[in-house]
Amino acid sequence: MEGREVMSAIVGSIIDPIVLLIFSAGVFMFTWGLLEFLLKVDSPEDRKKGVQHMLWGIIGIFIMATVFGILNIITETLGLGDPTKLGL
Repeated sequence: MEGREVMSAIVGSIIDPIVLLIFSAGVFMFTWGLLEFLLKVDSPEDRKKGVQHMLWGIIGIFIMATVFGILNIITETLGLGDPTKLGL
């Protein structure tokens, strides 16, 4: 097995699912904060907590989208993204 195949397998089998899992956690955090914000209108303390959850969710989504983009740039630059490019 060549080094490119090993790296492609590592990125495809381990790194991409971890990035997507953390991205999903960010979306969940944002949604949780939005529900907290909308359902607890009476309590300014709970609304503030909802805003904080939404903020951290957005930050997490942004970071994971950036990581995913950087990984795609690296894999495409090295020719690891598409298995048909391994011979190039």
